[in-house]
Amino acid sequence: MTTMWRGARGARYAGLFHALALSLLPGVAQAGEDDAPSLQKALGNPEGLTVEGHVRARYEAIDNQFRPGRARSSDALLLRSDLQVTYDAGPVQVGGEITDSRAYGGGEGSSLGTTEVNALAVTQAYVAFDVGAALGKGTSARLQAGRFTMDMGSRRLVARNRFRNTINAFTGFRADWTGTGGKAVSAFYTMPVRRLPGDRDGILDNHVHTDSQGFDETFWGAFARTPIGLRGAALEGYFYGLDEDDTPSRASRNRHLRTAGARLSRKSTPGRMDLDVEGAYQFGNTRVTNAPDAVKRDVSAYFAHAEVGYRFAGGWSPRVALELDLVSGDKGGGSYNRFDTLFGARRFEFGPTSLYGALGRANIRSVGALVQASPGKRLTLAAMGRANWADSLEDSFSATGVSDAEGNAGRFAGYQLEARAGYWLVPRVLEIDTGGAVLFRGDFLKNARGANGWGDTLYGYTSATVHF
Repeated sequence: MTTMWRGARGARYAGLFHALALSLLPGVAQAGEDDAPSLQKALGNPEGLTVEGHVRARYEAIDNQFRPGRARSSDALLLRSDLQVTYDAGPVQVGGEITDSRAYGGGEGSSLGTTEVNALAVTQAYVAFDVGAALGKGTSARLQAGRFTMDMGSRRLVARNRFRNTINAFTGFRADWTGTGGKAVSAFYTMPVRRLPGDRDGILDNHVHTDSQGFDETFWGAFARTPIGLRGAALEGYFYGLDEDDTPSRASRNRHLRTAGARLSRKSTPGRMDLDVEGAYQFGNTRVTNAPDAVKRDVSAYFAHAEVGYRFAGGWSPRVALELDLVSGDKGGGSYNRFDTLFGARRFEFGPTSLYGALGRANIRSVGALVQASPGKRLTLAAMGRANWADSLEDSFSATGVSDAEGNAGRFAGYQLEARAGYWLVPRVLEIDTGGAVLFRGDFLKNARGANGWGDTLYGYTSATVHF
């Protein structure tokens, strides 16, 4: 009965999704790339005012769930509506953004959480000041205060989320300097915004609740980038600090983390090799759990990423790349070794997140091969395969939540294959994205005491995004 009900529910959502996508076509199907309709044009292009946004509907389903304690199969319709307004009054800019992220379906047995649901949230509300070349000829500087989003460097540790249904936001101060030749420096001191509600009923019912932040959790740091020649290569360095403490209403792991890292990269261009090498070391201290009496341990963790690719010249502009990721897991000794990815994104390397999200930057050794192509201006294709091992047998594997207390399940976790296709049905207006992933379970995910014993995990999604 449950399976039949779930299938009927999925059919209704799929029908709703396609009806939504089709209902959007008549008004925009004839629009060309240069005359694409937008809210900005509808308002008459007012001087100094920029208005833009999007509405995205994504239907997704997972079978043979890998997470312990969750339903074997689940599906959901995820909706995200976003509106951004910016007013530029010369040296002063005022910006705001409202994001409404909701999920329908899933049910009690799904993995839905605050990464999928954050109804009617104020994502940005800031004031920014451009100080021009006050710090040197040919330079520019900007000061920003309020609530805002951030992308730093590779986006592996600090990112504005794209695939994920909810978006990381921060309240505080930020300063950015841009020099000649592509040099840049950024510094910030913020309070991460906590998405609410956090209770199960509130998430499943899409309750509207004001998000919060406080000095009990602060995130601060600096980032610098400089070109170094080598035909477009650049060197980056960063240092981030995360400090959190308990409050009367919220228990935490009392993380006090310091993350220092560097990156060497060269962008992908036709006819030459590109590269991306990044590593970071994390230290400080943390509790092992949220319990007030949990043991506090010193942190010693790391992550490393290496990628070499080549883009061929030609009509499809195909790119092939090899990737290697080494991320520490907790060894159960005197120090705590599981790397914390802070506020980073992972979809672009480790596959779809949301109801899926098996892989991430924690307790993993992974090698992968990536193929990308653009058969036309509107169409992009990508496929990737990864082989994955646990770095530590004493820790849960990556983002699966599967652990083996005895450490007898073996280190190999399995293979992940994924593919996706994106198509601009109407350029700059209507975008279609579809894809999926298969997790072929290895010994760790099959035999670990925490494994649920189901078969290989299947996941798929289809989305339509209207930009206005």
